[in-house]
Amino acid sequence: MAIISSSLDDSNIPRSRKELRLVDSKIIAEEKLNKNVNLARPNSFKEFIGQEQIKSSLKIAIEASKYRKEALEHTLLYGQPGLGKTTLALLISYEMNTKCRVASAPSIERPRDIVGLLLGLKEGEILFIDEIHRLNKLTEELLYSAMEDFRLDLTMGANRGARCRTINLPKFTLIGATTKLASISAPLKDRFGICQKIEFYSNNDLQQIILNFSNLINLQLKNDACCALAKISRGTPRIALRLLKRVRDYAQVIKNTNKISLEIVEKALNSQKIDSKGLDNVDRKFLSFLNLNNNNPIGLDSIAAGMGEDSSMLEFVVEPYLIQIGFIMRTPRGRKLTSLGKKYITSKNEKY
Repeated sequence: MAIISSSLDDSNIPRSRKELRLVDSKIIAEEKLNKNVNLARPNSFKEFIGQEQIKSSLKIAIEASKYRKEALEHTLLYGQPGLGKTTLALLISYEMNTKCRVASAPSIERPRDIVGLLLGLKEGEILFIDEIHRLNKLTEELLYSAMEDFRLDLTMGANRGARCRTINLPKFTLIGATTKLASISAPLKDRFGICQKIEFYSNNDLQQIILNFSNLINLQLKNDACCALAKISRGTPRIALRLLKRVRDYAQVIKNTNKISLEIVEKALNSQKIDSKGLDNVDRKFLSFLNLNNNNPIGLDSIAAGMGEDSSMLEFVVEPYLIQIGFIMRTPRGRKLTSLGKKYITSKNEKY
């Protein structure tokens, strides 16, 4: 059998339980953090609102794995930030009745980090790696044989002292999450048996999410206020809950109340410079920059330089919603305002 080798010095392999705990202590800390800080996270698929097609597919895969008494196939979740990829990964571990170790790719800096994580897994456990597209090349190559054959193939030492070592691993499930599917290499992507895109949420789903969270934090939210928040949440639960918290702050500090009306929502959002379409100063600055160029297409890097913003932030945070509501379009030559976008930005009140 051919061995896929990755260069790794012998000193980089954890040799004791103590050293192994040190290697992934920061990963365990992240896992504990994810369990404790977010009251809005559901505890089961039944409590998870929206994404019905994905939940249905995952339920079938999970039940099939439990029926065969096997680990779930490696799973890749992709979509815009704030749609619930981490939450789904934690729910998969709950449904599989197994432990989930949570890590972020930028925190896996050296090969020894991923080796320590893999050696610390037990049969059937789940390793969740967020932002998996940011894994470095050597770490990614170590995952190939681990995912496909449940073993680590390592080359230790150098020159004449080099030797190969194979370490067998328990059958585990790797769940990866990414906002940049195209940035994941084909060899890594092909090793995921399940690949699901997380879509934007409907207004009805967002209203239910907002209402549920308002009950958790003891707010009395009127229906029209809930509808208004859902409408400007860009189809994203994280944004919906963030806006609700800012409205809560305004209501408690300025109005001294936990009763949220539509009037309070409008005043709170106005204080944040967020308009009735959910656009903030950065969105309007983006549209204004395009409008100043006589509606000629502009490259993203030029827009970012002109605005003094990061191009990745514009591409993955600002642009998706502006495209979704039909205000801009992407062309081979760059970004361009649509007629709707031009009408909006030219007629906008000067107070923004």
